[in-house]
Amino acid sequence: MPNRRIASIWFPRFGAERLLRTCSQKIDQPFAVVEDLGQIQVLSSLSVFASQEGLQIGQPLRDAQAMCPSLMTRLRNKQAEELFLRVLARWAGKFSPWVAIEKPDSLLLDITGCTHLFGGEEAFLDEVESNARDLGLTIYAGLADTPGAAWALARYVGHGTQSYRSGDAIDQEARATRSRAAKRRHWERGGSAPQRLNPHQKVQNIAPLGKTHSALQPLPVAALRIDKTLVEGLNRLGLRRIGDISGQPRASLTRRFGKGLVEQLDKALGSLPEPISPLQQIPHFGVRLSLPEPIGLISDIIGAIDRLLPRLSIHLRSQNQGARQVRLQCFHTDNTVTNVEVGLARASDSPNRIRPLLLIKLNDIEVGFGIDVLRLEATSTEALHQASLKEQLALQSDLQKDSSHKEGLEDLIGKLGGRIGLENIIRHHPADSHIPEKTFQTLAAAWSESAENWPETSQRRPILLWRPEPVKARESQVLPREFQWRGRKLRIRTAKGPERIAPEWWLDDPNWRSGVRDYWQVTCEEGDLLWLFYAHGATMSAGWFCQGSFT
Repeated sequence: MPNRRIASIWFPRFGAERLLRTCSQKIDQPFAVVEDLGQIQVLSSLSVFASQEGLQIGQPLRDAQAMCPSLMTRLRNKQAEELFLRVLARWAGKFSPWVAIEKPDSLLLDITGCTHLFGGEEAFLDEVESNARDLGLTIYAGLADTPGAAWALARYVGHGTQSYRSGDAIDQEARATRSRAAKRRHWERGGSAPQRLNPHQKVQNIAPLGKTHSALQPLPVAALRIDKTLVEGLNRLGLRRIGDISGQPRASLTRRFGKGLVEQLDKALGSLPEPISPLQQIPHFGVRLSLPEPIGLISDIIGAIDRLLPRLSIHLRSQNQGARQVRLQCFHTDNTVTNVEVGLARASDSPNRIRPLLLIKLNDIEVGFGIDVLRLEATSTEALHQASLKEQLALQSDLQKDSSHKEGLEDLIGKLGGRIGLENIIRHHPADSHIPEKTFQTLAAAWSESAENWPETSQRRPILLWRPEPVKARESQVLPREFQWRGRKLRIRTAKGPERIAPEWWLDDPNWRSGVRDYWQVTCEEGDLLWLFYAHGATMSAGWFCQGSFT
């Protein structure tokens, strides 16, 4: 698109400032958000005071507490951060109608034709920064012709970027003395000291129209949105700035560092298109209940569910939607959240069908220090137009009986699915094949209808089928009088057959490389009713096998 202008808005302290906005009083001490990675807890977001103490994102929590004993921490809530980012995307709609989310902490705006409403591009960014400051948020913004260039300008223009240098770089500073080493342990080994900005210096984070190449040249190669390992490899070769690689032969760059580096460079410079997908307005079906005092009893949670379900049902019916998946969120007093999810085999807006499934999951909720907010949301819904039409047609008595039987089966599937998972409940449907093990297909019971009519066959089929198991018998096409199977010697009393089944010649099935098979239904004197076959052999040796049982 000619004269396209893109703005990138980055929230460098997104997680920490989201929590600080909820505090009733101002916190004048270091604050950090901690992410639990299983074996270790690391800092994921820092306040201004925490950064001034020398703490870094990704630093282990124990090291951070050793450097800053007064550090306050809170656990990270990724879902709450995603929801807050969507809220900020709606806030950014006042600046442009075309807003996209870049997880985990930035927005992308197509502001083509919008900046004149604010008095120009500089006034536009000043307005954005002023609005964000009023919300208690720190932002870095960049404006350019491409999303990649705007992303780079927002993060790497005058913000003290980290350099990935090897230990043999000529222009790197000398090693720290022992007295300074304790304060610099968190820096990258061999890296340069973080730059300090002049607060009165104007940051040039706007690339003039058509000047993207010159604006990106002085930026580090990390601004191309490439992997840290690739950045270090480029730095070892002395390629530290985008200008160092923009003039290099593309073939040698691709051969040495892969296709991704050249693609990211072309996207940033505008040689490759990079579309922006705007935020979609997804229908929202959720209700919440705020409690005056924290609760911790199962009976209290059940009472809250009984209040939330009718409200959710009214919301669903107003949009002719039925819930297929429902999530219950319990917000604890320590800013943590417990989620439980249930699935329904059939979309429904009836509280009586959702409530038993939620009650099954209540034992999975850890109350902790108490729950002060509960939220019920239908995360997956389906239209109920067809269902309501079927209910109108079910006024006849026979259809009503069939409908009640079907609903009872679906309720049973939902209850079993609440305990073992809906994906573990299956049903069989007929399939068009003459191969015994391919005459049916396995489907998830919650997302499929029951098969009404199974095709009738002239030949009897066993109740149990398994992979063919070798049978010890004399090597002959004639049915033996006795054979050995699973360590037992069996004698045949009666037999019916043979039924010849040929493999599907248009498919190369490894299970049917034994060629044509002659199947027999045999009754043994020991009482076994088995399904034997003789494989005539194709790419495998011929012989006798057992594949099923009629009991």
